[in-house]
Amino acid sequence: MSTLSNVVYQSYEITFLCRKCRFANIITVSFLVLHDKGYACCQKCGRYWILCWFCGALTSIFWGIVADRYGRKPVIVIGLLTLAIFNVLFGLSTSFWMAITARFLFGCFHSLLGPIRACAVEVARPEYHAIGLSLVSTAWGMGLVLGSSLGGFLAQPAEKFPHIFSGESFFGRFPYFLPCLCISLLATAILPTFYWLPESLHMHHESKSETLTTESVEASLHGSEMKIIEEGFERSDARQQNIFTNWPLMSSIIVYCVFSLYDMAYTEVFPLWAESGRKYGGLGFSSQDVGMVLSISGSSLLLFQLVVYRPMEKLVGHINLCRAAAVLAIPLTASFPFMTELSGIKLTVIVNCASMLKNVLSTAISTGLFILQNNAVTQYQRGAANGISMTGQSIFKGIAPATAGVIFSWAQKRQNSSFLPGNHMVFFLLNLVDLVGLLMTFKPFLAY
Repeated sequence: MSTLSNVVYQSYEITFLCRKCRFANIITVSFLVLHDKGYACCQKCGRYWILCWFCGALTSIFWGIVADRYGRKPVIVIGLLTLAIFNVLFGLSTSFWMAITARFLFGCFHSLLGPIRACAVEVARPEYHAIGLSLVSTAWGMGLVLGSSLGGFLAQPAEKFPHIFSGESFFGRFPYFLPCLCISLLATAILPTFYWLPESLHMHHESKSETLTTESVEASLHGSEMKIIEEGFERSDARQQNIFTNWPLMSSIIVYCVFSLYDMAYTEVFPLWAESGRKYGGLGFSSQDVGMVLSISGSSLLLFQLVVYRPMEKLVGHINLCRAAAVLAIPLTASFPFMTELSGIKLTVIVNCASMLKNVLSTAISTGLFILQNNAVTQYQRGAANGISMTGQSIFKGIAPATAGVIFSWAQKRQNSSFLPGNHMVFFLLNLVDLVGLLMTFKPFLAY
């Protein structure tokens, strides 16, 4: 792709796919939270949340290798088809274990994000890699917010829209089928657009490169044939390299996993803190207030990535921008417990601005690390590299919510402590993780 408009078009399509994938994840969690009540529900939802990320850890590397072998488009199409099928089955679930089985199968075939990251790099010239990957990061954040809002709006239509859906209708019997059906229809509707999406992995027959010497090739072939042979040698060399010994790649993945732990823990803590009462160090927000804050902050991500990120990345570089974002996140995170001293419109404005800035900083960090990961390998290992990254991310994001929830509950019992009372301890520990990630972005640990 040679123009910025073409890159934006391809990145928009990639953004749309990521957003639908994230949309599905939020819907399923909402379903289980609303379907079961009481303490047993919390246990089931906790196990379910871990299962969501365990599925990604289980198969991400496999689908990355498949994408390197057979191309990005087939793997993305498989991911979309299985998303459409298993989300319908999930909406038709009549028991907890049927829902778990449908989600597990979807997770095993969930093959979108890794190949999409690889594609975002390969469809663009090097100067446009930042904007391509930044849109993928933006899609992830926007899908988290918009998906949950739309999912909550469409769930239980017989109760919310009784003049349209009766309690005895199909949607009354299956109250969560409508949002799942909408996801499946959107995934199906986007499939025809793949006719215009080029295969970014260059695949050529390697028999010539295996039977001819380099000297004979250089002497007899020119132009496009020479390019094909060079790509054949590059692909053969890539297959012989052990990707796990590529320290620039592995170090960037480890740093990304640490920041994923920090980001997901914050995502878990923020609504708990905002909705807890003032006497427990919270803001006393309603769930609607929290949803509005998340919606506003999520909507700001696209503007930041399209207007701000690329000029700043060109000015200071993606690594320095990543470090700067991690540094700024420390005082920002530490300021949250002090917001309980505010009230009224001042509190609303400051919380919204802080949430927007927090999401922007997290997206800047992840985008910079995505660029490092994809630049550390050739395109014939890029799918597997992103698969390894997704595996590590899934493991750490599976651990983060449970750990953050336990720490938050423990902090509520120490409101009168002389050292970091209550939620001050929660946000201090979040900053500690962020600080570890920041230190790991420097040499000799991070190689680039």
